[in-house]
Amino acid sequence: MFGRNGCLLVLVFCFAVSFVQGQDHAPARIAPHLLVPPRTQLPPGRIVRPVRPPLAPPGEFGLPQFVRAAGIIFSGTVTKIERHPALPGQTVETVKVTFRVEDGFRGATRGRDLAIRQWIGLWASGQRYRVGERVLLFLYPTSKLGLTSCVGGPLGRFAVDAGGRVLLTAQHQAVFRKDPALGGKSQARLSDLALAVRHASEEE
Repeated sequence: MFGRNGCLLVLVFCFAVSFVQGQDHAPARIAPHLLVPPRTQLPPGRIVRPVRPPLAPPGEFGLPQFVRAAGIIFSGTVTKIERHPALPGQTVETVKVTFRVEDGFRGATRGRDLAIRQWIGLWASGQRYRVGERVLLFLYPTSKLGLTSCVGGPLGRFAVDAGGRVLLTAQHQAVFRKDPALGGKSQARLSDLALAVRHASEEE
């Protein structure tokens, strides 16, 4: 009835309709770097915290860069650890860690207690503390949620032994190999490191 040309038009029309319907159900194309791996997806209302980029390539920065990035710098001993569930209206569970400040360089006072809160995910990933532990910390400025973490992750945290010596991990040694105060050392006196931190603060 339609002739050869009419049949051809009908076929083209049907093909176009089926193609459009198929596009309605096809998954949207998303750039690979915007995809979140399924195992890191959280339920609605939960927060995925961005990972801070490294400060600089290993060996190309030292204490001055850490001092500039930090909002809180001190050495002290852990006295209390408390887990705080998310309160109504909040979306993160936290861990509150209280320290007795031995030496405060920024945002902390010697001889006083200092409490910080960190996201529970950091604790779960291994960034933990224990009561009685003595540390030197470089912490980022407190966020709007009242949370903080070590500058550069584990690089902003140093263990301090009973003799007052700051102990450098293999990662610390690699990163600070060109730093005047820490380069080539596996340990340093806390008093020497405190002096280096104060000098770096004065140069800001």
